[in-house]
Amino acid sequence: MYQPKKYKKDNPDFLFKFIQQHPFATFILNGEKLLATHIPVLTKGNATNFVLYSHIAKHNEQSKYLKDDKEALLIFQGPHAYVSSSWYKEKDISTWDYSAVHVNVKLKIQSREELEESLEALVTRFEEPQENPLYYQDIPRKMIDDHLGLITGFWCEVKDIKGIAKLHQGYDKEDIDSITTHLEKQHTILNSALSENIKKEHTCK
Repeated sequence: MYQPKKYKKDNPDFLFKFIQQHPFATFILNGEKLLATHIPVLTKGNATNFVLYSHIAKHNEQSKYLKDDKEALLIFQGPHAYVSSSWYKEKDISTWDYSAVHVNVKLKIQSREELEESLEALVTRFEEPQENPLYYQDIPRKMIDDHLGLITGFWCEVKDIKGIAKLHQGYDKEDIDSITTHLEKQHTILNSALSENIKKEHTCK
């Protein structure tokens, strides 16, 4: 990850919370070529001591390269958007604001029992906010058994973790107000979320 000093985020709490808030990751490993899959990834542990876990389909091209101690990269990305130079009070360079966390990991294949526990935790995490949640234990057992044979679960031991949040650090209040206002006028979820991140970054300074 390219980390200019003013954008670098290395606080463990920031990194851990970022992963939890943006769990849909890009999972990259090297097979005969570089391969990537987009998957939900959850945490187990706390900010100073945690592992990650997920699963992929056995029909996925990546599946045949999954093995213990295999190295992989997980990329978690937050809201991002183009920032026009026309939004500044003086001429400047257009850019792209964004936030992301990269985690280099070593894999460990899960047992069937670990996979089931992981799936139950995954379903619970995303069903709880639903109006009428359907939890793992509510799914017919035969359907679960049929599904388990089609996927491979794995743990991800964290070997290195880096974070970045490029949110117009170093710009004055007038430019920040203009940037956030223009982002919000575009009425997209990503741009509105990015605007909130920029405001938070500058409020805590």
